[in-house]
Amino acid sequence: MAKKQKTSMAENLAEFKELKNIDKDTMVTVLQDSFRSVLSKMFGTDENFTVIVSPETGDFEIWRDREVVEGEVEDPNLQVSLEEALKIDPYTEVGEVVTDPIDFSSFGRRAILNLKQALAGKIMDRQKEVLYNEFKEKIGSIITAEVYQVWKREVLLMDDEGNELLLPRSEQIPGDFFRKGDSVRSVIDRVDNENNVVKIYVSRTSPEFLKRLFEQNVPEIGDGLITIRRVARLPGERAKMAVESYDDRIDPVGACVGMNGSRIRSIVRELRGENIDVFQFTSNPTLFIQRALSPAKLSNITISPDEMKANVSLPPEEVPMAIGKNASNIKLAKALTGYDIEVFRDIDEGEEEEDILLDEFGDEIDQWILDTLKNIGCSTAKSVLRIPRERLEKRTDLEMSTINHVLDILSSEFDAEELDEIGYRTLESEVAPENEGEEEESLEESREGQDEYQERQLPNPQEEMSDTSKEE
Repeated sequence: MAKKQKTSMAENLAEFKELKNIDKDTMVTVLQDSFRSVLSKMFGTDENFTVIVSPETGDFEIWRDREVVEGEVEDPNLQVSLEEALKIDPYTEVGEVVTDPIDFSSFGRRAILNLKQALAGKIMDRQKEVLYNEFKEKIGSIITAEVYQVWKREVLLMDDEGNELLLPRSEQIPGDFFRKGDSVRSVIDRVDNENNVVKIYVSRTSPEFLKRLFEQNVPEIGDGLITIRRVARLPGERAKMAVESYDDRIDPVGACVGMNGSRIRSIVRELRGENIDVFQFTSNPTLFIQRALSPAKLSNITISPDEMKANVSLPPEEVPMAIGKNASNIKLAKALTGYDIEVFRDIDEGEEEEDILLDEFGDEIDQWILDTLKNIGCSTAKSVLRIPRERLEKRTDLEMSTINHVLDILSSEFDAEELDEIGYRTLESEVAPENEGEEEESLEESREGQDEYQERQLPNPQEEMSDTSKEE
């Protein structure tokens, strides 16, 4: 009879024999915990039970310790009468502890069902724990997975082992478009385990993704001959990377780019055309900032290491390159170097002029507006006043009403002669009718020698009359 019960228990637990990511020792612990959980519910405590599980065969035994008492038994789980104890051990006495085996299957189907449920729950918890620890160690590693489902805010990926990965929309490169079945490369970004629910997040916008792609495509980086020291990205648009070689015979930049760009080309293609600037790292902050602002050529750099600030002077024609499209170049330079970089235009000798830094208008103009103006390379009041309103609107995406308000505040600090010298036009003069007043100078002539002007001219009434007479 006991043999049949043992076989019955083996059949009930057979489904847990082959389990993913669960080794034998862990399985033994899970089984013991499951038995103890059920015994605790049945008897109120499991402290007097000993559960033995064989890691090789999977066989198990349960033994219970009870105290021998004389007379009435108050708790059958913890106590046993002398008469019953003598049947277990003929030499026992009152006050001693006797141990007898427990046939778990004799407790019925409900006990076995509870055991299976407890075992399934604990195994699931242990699998989640193993999964969490496994991917926690893989953070920063590249993984290739297949698109399983595309949602509005994220994409569900499935790796070769059937693990689910989440690629949020915010971690996708602009231009990424996925269909079910597509193979996607990304980097493991973070792993969350909230309320016992493991979520694995991957990213294609992380700087780590760019670093891992170079490690895969540049053997010298994988071998440790070249080190990637700094990376900054504007995903899908532009990236800067500083590399260093410990072997003077190896050109780190050339090795990363490859012959005719062969190595970097595949990375750019993976990143949807992201423009990657690679240059050599240096511990000299002045030289590092200069390289980070490449291709712009700087005239002078003044740095404050304690405040992590740097003032950079450039010829007027170099300022647009230093700033970059949508301020991309200076944003990356700041992120790469860690310095707050301010850009200033050089003023020719003999043309020194009084000007006011934008920061001095903090009481009248919101700081975010001042930051927006500085991001397009304007650090002083006159550098803003030189730019036509329409041009400012396009470059900053500010509302025209905001631009007019800012220009009114800035222009109030200078007299009419100074404003005329820099070619500033009031709002009234820009909207005045064409046929009113004397012949106006073209905007190009009024801003001659300046780096920012709008390439358009106001019509010349006399020339129009002359052309009309010729036609007649």
